[in-house]
Amino acid sequence: MLRWQENLQNFSRENFKPFKVRKKFRRISDMAQDVKEQVLYSVRNSPFFALQIDESTDVASCAQLLTYVRYVKNMDIQEEFLFSSPLPTNTTGEHIFNKLNEFVRKNDIDWERCCGICSDGAKSMTGRHSGLISRVKEVAPRAVWTHCTIHRQALAAKKMPNDLRSVLEEAVKIVNLIKARPLNARLFHVLCNELGAHYKQLLLHTEVRWLSRGRVLSRLFDLREEVLLFLSNVQSSLTKYMSDSSWIARLAYLSDIFERLNTLNTSLQGSDCNVFSAFEQVSSFRRKLDLWATRVEKGCLYMFPTLADFMQEAVPTVVPIQPLVAEHLRGLCQQFTHYFSNEKIQDEWIRNPFKFKPAESDALSIQHEEALIDLTSNHELEQMITHSSIGHFWLSIQNEYPELTQRALRKILPFVSTYLCESGFSVLTFIKNKYRSRLQVEDDLRLFLTSLQPRISLLCAARKQMHTAH
Repeated sequence: MLRWQENLQNFSRENFKPFKVRKKFRRISDMAQDVKEQVLYSVRNSPFFALQIDESTDVASCAQLLTYVRYVKNMDIQEEFLFSSPLPTNTTGEHIFNKLNEFVRKNDIDWERCCGICSDGAKSMTGRHSGLISRVKEVAPRAVWTHCTIHRQALAAKKMPNDLRSVLEEAVKIVNLIKARPLNARLFHVLCNELGAHYKQLLLHTEVRWLSRGRVLSRLFDLREEVLLFLSNVQSSLTKYMSDSSWIARLAYLSDIFERLNTLNTSLQGSDCNVFSAFEQVSSFRRKLDLWATRVEKGCLYMFPTLADFMQEAVPTVVPIQPLVAEHLRGLCQQFTHYFSNEKIQDEWIRNPFKFKPAESDALSIQHEEALIDLTSNHELEQMITHSSIGHFWLSIQNEYPELTQRALRKILPFVSTYLCESGFSVLTFIKNKYRSRLQVEDDLRLFLTSLQPRISLLCAARKQMHTAH
């Protein structure tokens, strides 16, 4: 008899506890259901709500749809995980809409109060006839679609001169040679320890991670001497790049500019980010690009400290990099102009009504202009807006100025990026892994991602009543 068959026969019932396992899963489901009911109750009672939606593939090659909601609760704007759902093989806009619409209808959520939906620019989302956005506008005609700001920023940063693109590709090859091979990674770790390097390992480049390029290139530049020594020992053909001062100078510039892009990226995330703050951040960065290009053309590199320090230490034979940097900055500025239109943002009075003249806007009715004049004449409210967020300010005066508040909420509630969905997908890969590839993940995701607390006392009371009845 085989050993596994013998062990199976000797396996006693005392060691197998299916009821305890089921009870554990039931508790997770109960708590997740309680949190879900809290979110749905708040969404139903919110004057407006906005959605953030995205889809990705999990470890079991199953397409997963993630949706977040932003709503008003207790004089504040809150964000919560709404639901996740597996999708059929064809993840078309029609299938995505059907899943979303089924959830909304089943839970008695009014589509008319949806003021915005944010997604990436995939064809299934933005198709003119059968895309998700067009279908949503059929049931929520006043909802505004927002193309994820962070996705647009990543697209704008992709285009670069061939000389810089080749440096990026060669840098990835160097990192992969060392980091992606276990033996080389161990040897390089020992080498860094012996040389007393600040870092002990390189970082792998991942195209889908927003902050990957800047961190990978910065780490490679910091360990350039250790990498050169290692490549020389293994006699790699990539050694010529790490020994070329001009190539290292371009690597230094790329690490600096992607670090700047990473800073912009992180500023577009967070719960307080709305259309006004995102517009300000992108507009400011675009103006900085123009300024940097002008300064670089005059020979100034102080905006890029890594490159400036290297150029001061480098040998005089290094090819001047200023023309290449200026060309890239000008092109980057054009790309940002292409992906982020130059049009002035509308309804700026929402951001600070006390600095806005009602007569300057033709979009406001005479009743709204009169209400805006009354609001701006109140000096106490003028002091309040300097010490509170935009959302909290408008919610605090909704009883006095209901029409202005409703218009303001429709503008500031919509998401401007899908950063919550991207964070949720990271959690999904952690929860649903190759050891639990058949897991129905929604309840686990909800408890992991929510900021709400399950009402344990309520759940215990319900269980106690059930046991008493039996």
